[in-house]
Amino acid sequence: MQQRAFGRTGMSVSVLGFGGSEIGYENADDAAVSRLLYAALDAGLNVIDTAECYMDSEEKIGRAVSHRRGDFFLFTKVGHEHGWGRDDWSPASIARSIDRSLKRLRTDCVDLLQLHSCSADVIARGDATAALEKAKAAGKTRFIGYSGDSTDALEAVRTSRFDTLQISISIADQEAIDLVLPEAAKRGMGVIAKRPIANAAWRHAKRPAGEYGEEYWRRLTELKYAFATPGNPAPDAAAIALRFTLTVPGVHTAIVGTKNPDRWAQNAAAVKAGALTKAEYEAIRARWRAVARRDWVGQV
Repeated sequence: MQQRAFGRTGMSVSVLGFGGSEIGYENADDAAVSRLLYAALDAGLNVIDTAECYMDSEEKIGRAVSHRRGDFFLFTKVGHEHGWGRDDWSPASIARSIDRSLKRLRTDCVDLLQLHSCSADVIARGDATAALEKAKAAGKTRFIGYSGDSTDALEAVRTSRFDTLQISISIADQEAIDLVLPEAAKRGMGVIAKRPIANAAWRHAKRPAGEYGEEYWRRLTELKYAFATPGNPAPDAAAIALRFTLTVPGVHTAIVGTKNPDRWAQNAAAVKAGALTKAEYEAIRARWRAVARRDWVGQV
């Protein structure tokens, strides 16, 4: 699988990474997780990204592939010691979360620790970032990063204290391309694209009320991409969407979450097709510029 230099970290990351949220939130069993991750690693994927608040995702990853630790770069996130929506950015909580994550993942050191969607105010205070820097100095992580969106992400990037940025980029979420990525590039940051296929929101004929991809579904009904019409998408909609994200200048890896080994194989095949042509890419960008509303900001 193609790899790209991950900014100033010196790591060379596969363009397709594994996102660990689904295996936690959708209660994947250990056997399925092992099959999925073994297939991915054997095919050349070398990025596994998770978080302390993705239910038992960290434990499942640790049980499945900790014995293959040399085969992949391991990323996790902090800030929600007690679960998503119950954030705690105090240095003490972050320190506890880091130690718990290392135990769950069955490792002494991760490759990347990220602040998980904290606000610009938290970034400005600086003590949460300092907690990650302390963990790095203690050898618990090689690099530190920020995972988040919109103006919060811009504030994080402008501090120049983070090695990497994880941010939403997709056919239905393009704010970051102009707002944040140029600033990240100036600082040589590694960039991870999250939600790169917009939660495949086009698969719903009717508004998926209350689901994670509901906002993307709303946007797609207005963007009217021929290949991603909600309820009537092209067979290769996911492939085109993923290739779009990986064509965005400055993106190094795109993480896709799934608990289905077949879905992983489909994504890997899409990556092999390479970048979109300049005309294909610019057509999607032009449609966004023509239709996107000012409140279509990056989705956390």
